[in-house]
Amino acid sequence: MTSPQLPEKQPDDASASSLAGEAPPSHVAIIMDGNNRWARARGLSGVRGHRAGVETVRAVIQRAAEREVQTLSLFAFSSENWKRPAAEVNALMELFLMALKREVKKLNERNVRLSIIGEQRGFSHAIQKHIQRAEALTADNTGMHLVIAANYGGQWDIARAARTLAEQVAVGELSPEQIDEACFDTAMGTDDVPPVDLCIRTSGEQRLSNFMLWQLAYAELHFSPLLWPDFGADAFDAALNDFCQRRRRFGMTDEQIEAQGA
Repeated sequence: MTSPQLPEKQPDDASASSLAGEAPPSHVAIIMDGNNRWARARGLSGVRGHRAGVETVRAVIQRAAEREVQTLSLFAFSSENWKRPAAEVNALMELFLMALKREVKKLNERNVRLSIIGEQRGFSHAIQKHIQRAEALTADNTGMHLVIAANYGGQWDIARAARTLAEQVAVGELSPEQIDEACFDTAMGTDDVPPVDLCIRTSGEQRLSNFMLWQLAYAELHFSPLLWPDFGADAFDAALNDFCQRRRRFGMTDEQIEAQGA
């Protein structure tokens, strides 16, 4: 049995106020990990852990909107998660459908635009129908863009984009010489989503697990020891504060960065 994770040190009033004065990352992506371990440490079923994780999702979405994060991407269900026990997968699908039925109205009231990325044909007809309704309902909202990656894998996303471009070349719509990073970017499932600025992973694991591999090319990485149900608004603030203290060079030197800011 995994021992409960110790909470991270939370920001005090001074650090919280300094965070408020900093420009937040435009796009934050989160690998939500640790629901099962959180439940096992408490002698609970894995389903209880996933339900507790939903509460954290609500808190983080609210705090991200308060911090004026423009895009928040959450890794909800990977294409590899189908390998988990059938009972757990079924419970996750029920939670996903329930969230689509109950939470979308609240998101719409908060002016949040919702997008679901991933291979949707793997889901039941009911889930696909509610995904379409949720995206249509929130399509014109101008607030934060919430992206949920479900039945998603970064390699799948890249392979699909390559196939799309290959098909365009085959019918003469595109020449191989025209394919560059910008062209490839438009073929991705996240063509309307900016590159990720900050990627957060919870539970102490330090890997990307096939999440948004293309979009994370220059992202800053923040690994939290907290299991996902324990990761709340304060921990999200701490991750943003960590981001604001870093210098992003994008291949340039410190001197070049300083010259740009002059």
